[in-house]
Amino acid sequence: MKILKIPSMNKNEYDMFINEQYVSRIAFKGDYPYIAPFLYVFDGKFIYFLSTKYGKKVELLQQDPQVAVEIENYEDDMSSYCFVTLQGKINEVDDEGVKLTVRKMFVDMIQEKDLSPQVLAALGHSPEDPLESLIKNEHSSVWKLVDVQEIVALKNSQ
Repeated sequence: MKILKIPSMNKNEYDMFINEQYVSRIAFKGDYPYIAPFLYVFDGKFIYFLSTKYGKKVELLQQDPQVAVEIENYEDDMSSYCFVTLQGKINEVDDEGVKLTVRKMFVDMIQEKDLSPQVLAALGHSPEDPLESLIKNEHSSVWKLVDVQEIVALKNSQ
């Protein structure tokens, strides 16, 4: 019996897939691997993340910015699935103009996906805060995936 290999996505497919999704998991280096979920936005070239300004993830990124980012989507019965894994580095964004643009992208994404106000807690804000507080108040850090060394993008054959 022949082993079936999971088909790869081409660049257009995985760019479209990354653009459609909004939740990722990031694996960090440390004494042991550490994985944390992150919301993200994609501008067609770079993936950006917002995070609280505290926690193990910040400590690990300061020690070593090398990460693996995983984005997936699947049906409950696994009749359809795909995932992308990107290996690169995450750097904190310092440019005020880029930070503002990314924060606006997050507000747009949250509105378009009709996400609960509870998501604001994961971004350093109170769920009672107006969504625009993501733009006006810097309670979160903006991060950018750079220096991507490898992309694995697979899908089922359906």
